[in-house]
Amino acid sequence: MASQWSYFDIPPSAARLTGSLRDIGYDFHTAVADLVDNSIAAGASQVDVELVFDPNASYVLISDDGEGMTPAAMLEALRFGSRRDYAPNELGRFGLGLKTGSFSQCRRLSVVSRHTPVRRTCTVRTIDLDYVERVDAWAVLADEGGPGIEAALNRLEERPGTVVVWENLDRVLPDRYAESGWGRRRMASLAKKTAEHLSMVFHRFIAGSTGTEPVTISVNDEKLDPWDPFAGDEKNTISLEPEIFELELEDGSSDIAFRGYVLPPRDKFSTPERFEHMSGPLKWNRQQGLYIYRANRLVQFGGWNGLRGIDEHTKLARASIDFDTDLDETFQINVAKMSVVLPATLKNMLERPIHDLCVRADAAYRQSPSDVDSPRSSPKSASSDSVALREVGVALKAALLESQDLPVFREALNTLRQRHPDLATSLGL
Repeated sequence: MASQWSYFDIPPSAARLTGSLRDIGYDFHTAVADLVDNSIAAGASQVDVELVFDPNASYVLISDDGEGMTPAAMLEALRFGSRRDYAPNELGRFGLGLKTGSFSQCRRLSVVSRHTPVRRTCTVRTIDLDYVERVDAWAVLADEGGPGIEAALNRLEERPGTVVVWENLDRVLPDRYAESGWGRRRMASLAKKTAEHLSMVFHRFIAGSTGTEPVTISVNDEKLDPWDPFAGDEKNTISLEPEIFELELEDGSSDIAFRGYVLPPRDKFSTPERFEHMSGPLKWNRQQGLYIYRANRLVQFGGWNGLRGIDEHTKLARASIDFDTDLDETFQINVAKMSVVLPATLKNMLERPIHDLCVRADAAYRQSPSDVDSPRSSPKSASSDSVALREVGVALKAALLESQDLPVFREALNTLRQRHPDLATSLGL
């Protein structure tokens, strides 16, 4: 006879838990990006982010022209830990992003949605943390009003879609700054940084390189251009052959795609302005390294994930790593979708191609007549013989790396350095 388990159902305190979830680790721009994920998943072709400064009543709108939500779907979306299922390679993951991303920045979250193109009826649902704390319940309010909600309703006059409204922006504009000039400048600064972040994180969606129609994203009515970290439109960018690595899973296996790029040094970029633009938000040194994509959405940019250190001479090296959502647990994707952990088996596989990439980037850096970061540094001339020798050195390294036997490779280099130090230097080894 099967035993019967006795248990107690102990719902968590809504007031306490919602307060704790506010500190999950979002910045303003990463919180907005998490909501843009939802818009893309809803089939939106246009996403608009608007930061409105109004003394003591500022608000933020994230609106889209997606399919909209029914009242029942809206309530489920506002549940902490939504019970909905996610399709393969859908950008959502934990059923928390809408709430945790929003409450990391504000105390009042509203969702306004219009589901049908014929009827102009909109549904408004709100979670107000002040009310939640007062009643200590997972309360969702219906048909609330306010300037932000009115603006959202106006956006849905002509079409279906969804608008997320952030009000009571206590983490963005503390009370003492809510009506000051500093508050206005703060909102303008956040809009600029958010635009830079979204143009990078969603650059494949904006460019239409995901196999679907392009997604138009704007911040404060300014349409964003995609920021491709690999400068694919520069004729002197070196694109290495892609490599596919297979990771074993409990129920099968999944492929990971790796591709290395060597960006041009300053003198080989189309314009100096383009070179500065491609330095990225972290600038050249810290922008080198791995760009990791989950279902075409950039989740980590820059750095080598412990595979090597940041080096002045490899600042032109960047590489893409692509994985699908079936590897979320393997990569330990976090709730905010801002960082991953490379599995140990993949790190071993990446050692050779990353070394090869950095060898080529080092050669490109050294062949440049000027330092890639400083236009004021004096150019250093190099004879055609020394340039040719360095090219031979790069070819030699690449050939040795193809053997995939790094210990033998390193031993050969050490022997050459010991017996022929001048030649090793000329070869760039």
